Amino acid sequence: MKLYYSPAACSLSPHIVLIESGLPFELEKVNLHETPHRTESGVAFASINPKGYVPALQLDDGDVLTEGVAIVQYLADQVPGKCLAPANGTLARYHLQEWLNFIATEIHKGFGPLWNAANSPEVKDAAWAKLAGRIDWLVAQLGDRDYLLGDFCVADAYVFTCLRWSNYLERSLEGWPKLTAYLARVEARPAVQRAMKEEGLLG
Repeated sequence: MKLYYSPAACSLSPHIVLIESGLPFELEKVNLHETPHRTESGVAFASINPKGYVPALQLDDGDVLTEGVAIVQYLADQVPGKCLAPANGTLARYHLQEWLNFIATEIHKGFGPLWNAANSPEVKDAAWAKLAGRIDWLVAQLGDRDYLLGDFCVADAYVFTCLRWSNYLERSLEGWPKLTAYLARVEARPAVQRAMKEEGLLG
C-alpha cells in the first residue's frame, strides 16, 4: 500500500493508523502548495485522486481509497486483532462511525474558516466560538476515559490530527485541561511519534 499525504494535513490520521496496524506501506508526499498538485516523484496528483486532496491510499491491486474516515476503517478491518475499530455490525462500530462523522463535519470542517486568509478577524473569531462549543461537547463525552471509546481507536488518531491545527492558528486549547491531557496521551504513543517524525513535525 502507498499513502499519499501532505505534512500535518488530515492525512496524518491514516498515517498514524497505518503504523498502529503494523501493515507494510510506503509514503509519498504531495505538494499541495503548487498548482497542479504533484507528488514527490513528479506524478500529477489528480491522476491518483481527481478530488485533488489528501489522503489517498493506493492498494496493492492498484485500487485507490480516498476520504480519511473510509481509509482508517478499511485499515482497522485488515487487522481486527489490533482492535483499532470495533467489529462491523456491532453497536460499538456505529458509535465509532458517529464519532468519525462528528469529527469530520464539526471539528475538521470547523477549522476551515480559520485557514482562509481572506476571512476577517471577526469571521474567524465567530468560527472559533462555534468550534469551541463542539470541543466543549467532545470533552464532556470524553469524561475520565483515556480515549474516545475507552481504548485507542481510529477516531482518536483523527481528532488528534485535527486539534493539532490549533497550534498553527494560534488558538489555545488551554481552557480544556482534560483535552490537552488527552492530546498529550495520544501524542505519546510510539506510532504517533513515528508518524510525526516521518512528516517532519517533531523538533
